Amino acid sequence: MSQDKSFDQVPSADHLRGQLTEAQRKRAQADSLKFDARADELMNFANDFLSRGVTEEEIAKVRRVIDAAVKDGKYEAMVYSFPSSLCTDNGRAINNAEKGWPTTLQGKAKEFYERYEALGRPAGFKLKAMIISFPNGVPGDVGLFLNWEDDKY
Repeated sequence: MSQDKSFDQVPSADHLRGQLTEAQRKRAQADSLKFDARADELMNFANDFLSRGVTEEEIAKVRRVIDAAVKDGKYEAMVYSFPSSLCTDNGRAINNAEKGWPTTLQGKAKEFYERYEALGRPAGFKLKAMIISFPNGVPGDVGLFLNWEDDKY
């Protein structure tokens, strides 16, 4: 009986452990790069959110979202979202549906709310804020929802 030569070339356990360690190192390095990129993205978003005003492009996007909701037969749409960490209380008042939640808004969210008060409310719209994600059980993102349903029904 002839012996299979490939059996003689079985890698050692040390070799396999080394391959596994290298694969884990590469995965950790890739995860670290993704984490760093995500952190940079969030920092840039926060800087823009807190230092720049609402753009015409953002207003046009809100209009498109509303138009799409109406075409779908809906009376409400989420028109904006942002991390709860950008509220002065990290989203606590919004999460607890406290009456004064708008005072916790900053930056673009505050400006959106002020536009709603000046233009939306007088036109019959309603606005609510909700925590829309809870990563690890902690308030994550806030969603601002615009509603145009008739209160008479």
